[in-house]
Amino acid sequence: MDFIAELTWRGMLHQLTPGIEAHLAETPRKAYIGFDPTAPSMTIGNYVQIMLLTLWARAGHHPVVLFGGATGRIGDPSGKDKERQLKSYDEVDRNLAHQREQMFRLLAAGLTAGREKGAAAGAGEVAEGEAKFSVVNNYDFYQNMNVLDFLRDVGKTLTISYMMSKDSVQNRLESGMSFTEFSYQLLQGYDFQKLYQEHGVTVQMGGSDQWGNITAGTEFVRRNLEGKAYAVTTPLLTKADGTKFGKSEGGNIWLDPDLTSPYDFYQFWIRSNDADIPTYLKYFSLRSKEEILADCATLKRHLAGDDQFSAVSQIKLALAAELTDRVHGPSGLATAQRVTNLLYGRGATADDLRALDAQALGSLAGEIPTIKLTAAALDDQTTLLDFLAEHGVAASKSEAKRALQGNAIAINKEKVSDPEATLSAADLLHERFMLVENGKKNRFLVVVG
Repeated sequence: MDFIAELTWRGMLHQLTPGIEAHLAETPRKAYIGFDPTAPSMTIGNYVQIMLLTLWARAGHHPVVLFGGATGRIGDPSGKDKERQLKSYDEVDRNLAHQREQMFRLLAAGLTAGREKGAAAGAGEVAEGEAKFSVVNNYDFYQNMNVLDFLRDVGKTLTISYMMSKDSVQNRLESGMSFTEFSYQLLQGYDFQKLYQEHGVTVQMGGSDQWGNITAGTEFVRRNLEGKAYAVTTPLLTKADGTKFGKSEGGNIWLDPDLTSPYDFYQFWIRSNDADIPTYLKYFSLRSKEEILADCATLKRHLAGDDQFSAVSQIKLALAAELTDRVHGPSGLATAQRVTNLLYGRGATADDLRALDAQALGSLAGEIPTIKLTAAALDDQTTLLDFLAEHGVAASKSEAKRALQGNAIAINKEKVSDPEATLSAADLLHERFMLVENGKKNRFLVVVG
């Protein structure tokens, strides 16, 4: 697979330095992308760069992940309109440790998609079949460096005028930028020099907003090592309406099931604007080029007014399933599909409901009306008739009785027809949740606690 050609047809190529095609054609190369550990988890915005590393590996090259244990302590000014709030060292280190675990899992999943899984290697490098990737922390480059060494070895490399010419600086001149953030490009440039020297990395990749910092790194390699380094960037991914990719009404879409449930992750793709799906397919799907372009053609006809609603629905479901399986694994996908079927499908059973964990059941609260109760509100004396009328499941006790007699009431997907039935804590799933239904469309989640 030709890496540059792959990025080109996927629409993932923004800028590159001259000569990189010949450089990659000579022998397998190493490239790195830096990740900022100032958030508790990576987001689907970061997944663009994870895909870039994945495609690099699938083209036969070696990806290197550089975590900013040092740069995360000062803040990247790129794309920011004001000074970043600094995190404590402990918080940065905790975030980095968690993101490192995520990266091992996510890259391994991308490298083995459609292949037989191999055994993992030791810490710092993972082998999946013949594919490998490395993980480095740039704090290792700086922890023993004093300020005088930094000024002599790093600060002398770039001129003030060169650093001032970068967009990340120009965009902040009016609002103000501290020397701390101004020095970020020096650290990122030195990162490239160290990776070139110690790990044989010759290419740095990233988003288009990182072009200035990346090319600063190629300057470090040229001036200090008399070497040749290369750069590749991807366009900043936006939605069809021009808004930033990776956000929902609820905020960030995290790659962590505790921050964004597998169900919410799955639904993000299904609920995406049809006009965005061709781009998402090209950026994130690892199906064949022919399959992806065929789906894009179907979507193009649909957007032009052709009736392709059923086909488009299936394309979105397939993309959601592919990405949820890759990010959250088979169990996460199964949970997402069970919750979706409970809310929107037909034929969901009591077994489907009981198969959900507490987190998945909790995610229903944002999708259907929720009845919040204290533990004392459910005892053996709570009659179902009273409960249905009191909490609006039925308009009155007489209507609740008719619903029971008409076999319309279900508790946790089990039909109840006895007007004398009672509710108790024994009816709760995971000691907190209960699904109450009145007919096919009126569903309520009871949450105790």
